[in-house]
Order: sequence, then C-alpha cells, then structure tokens
Amino acid sequence: MAEKYRIRAVVLSQEQIAGQIFSMWLQSGPIARAARPGQFLSVYSNDSGRMLPRPISICETDPGREALRIVYRTAGKGTEEFSRCRAGDTLDVLGPLGNGFPQERCPEGKKALLIGGGIGIPPMVELAKSLAGEVQVIAGYRDELFLTDELSAHGRLYVATEDGSAGTKGNVLDCIRENQLSADVIFACGPAPMLRAVKKYAQEKNIECWVSLEERMACGIGACLACVCRTTETDAHSNVKNRRICKEGPVFAAEDVEL
Repeated sequence: MAEKYRIRAVVLSQEQIAGQIFSMWLQSGPIARAARPGQFLSVYSNDSGRMLPRPISICETDPGREALRIVYRTAGKGTEEFSRCRAGDTLDVLGPLGNGFPQERCPEGKKALLIGGGIGIPPMVELAKSLAGEVQVIAGYRDELFLTDELSAHGRLYVATEDGSAGTKGNVLDCIRENQLSADVIFACGPAPMLRAVKKYAQEKNIECWVSLEERMACGIGACLACVCRTTETDAHSNVKNRRICKEGPVFAAEDVEL
C-alpha cells in the first residue's frame, strides 16, 4: 500500500484563474515527492467546526521544490475558506490519496486522449506531463477557460465550450468528432454524464478507457463507505460488488464500473 502523509502544508501562492476557480501551490514535502497523476489530497479546514476534509485533485507537482498545485472551484464554506488563504498561511493536508492513472498504458509510440470536463480538467495537467506517448487533450468548459497554457505546453490541446465562445461548440465528444481524433487509450475525468458518454464512445471505437470518478468523499481513506460506486463485477451469489472511490479509485477501468 502506498504511503500517505498528514502534514501542515505552507501556502506558497494562490490566485483566482477563473470565475470561481482558484489555483494554490502548497509546500508539501513528502506528498509532492510521492504523488502520481490522478491522486488527490484531503484538505482540512482551520475552522474546528468543520470536521470533514475537502477532497481536491492534484493538478501538478514540482518535486524539486517539494511543492504541489491544487486547482479547485469554490462550492461551499470549506473551499471558500481555502480561497482566502495567502502565501505563508498553513493548511492541514493528507495525501497522496487514491489510485491514479496508469501511465504505463501510454508508452512511447502510443497515442492518448486526455479528456477533462469542468473541474475534471486540473488532473490532466500532471498526467499530460508524465506520459511518454503522444498526448492529445480535450478540455470541456461551460464558458470561461482556464489552464490552457499548461495543457498546451504538454500536448495538443482541443477545446469545447457549451456556448461556442472558444473551440468547438458543444461537448468533448463533439470536439473529438469535429477534429477526427483517434487514440490507443483514453484517460478521462469529469462529471458522470460526460464519463458515461466517453465510456460508450470508447466501447464503440474499441479503445481502452480509464475514468476518474468525481464523488463527494468524507474520510478519504476508505473507512466510512460514503463514496462507494457500483461495479460490473459480481460475487458467487450474483451480488454486485461495490468499490470505494477514495480507496480503490478514483481511477477505474471504464468497463469495471457502472456510470
């Protein structure tokens, strides 16, 4: 089992990069050295009245500086508190947590489609940096863009927006079809409807597909069973086996989970 660490991380910098989207670099020592693409942190509030941590995916790491970056959307009191942090502040964090994307599935000579939707876009940055094969990134936004420079630096970026203000008007699959993209493997992260459509597309095209599930988590370590998902696997009695997204995931082979 991979080692995880609970530390008091120092905020190195923070900036607002879109409407409700914030980017924070944390001095995080062993977590930054150990983190892999697709893993996440549990970030704890400094308010003792908020006991449960907030799970936030790791956007990218800088092991040389022992730092990592999280990019998150403010969606409640906890993330609103984080958005007010400034350089020098500290946050209690636990990580790296979960199982990340299998980078070995895209070695040199292979081609990958990295598909991110909304707040599922940030983990695609570190994944794009880490793959040996050819990287194509499809990023789906409602309207306002973010992280496009980082994604472009490590792969060929294609954009889809719901309102058509940039790139393809429509969703990520519209973008794939418009640009006639192909791949040996798909890595995706985003809302369930997007992942469901990506899984179906991968099955139709016979492309290997890995998905990172977004789910509200509580403990982040698999103890509370608050984030289970249904799998396609059954036991000897034909009972469906469930998996904990925070522990066995958040990344699964698409064919192994019901979406």
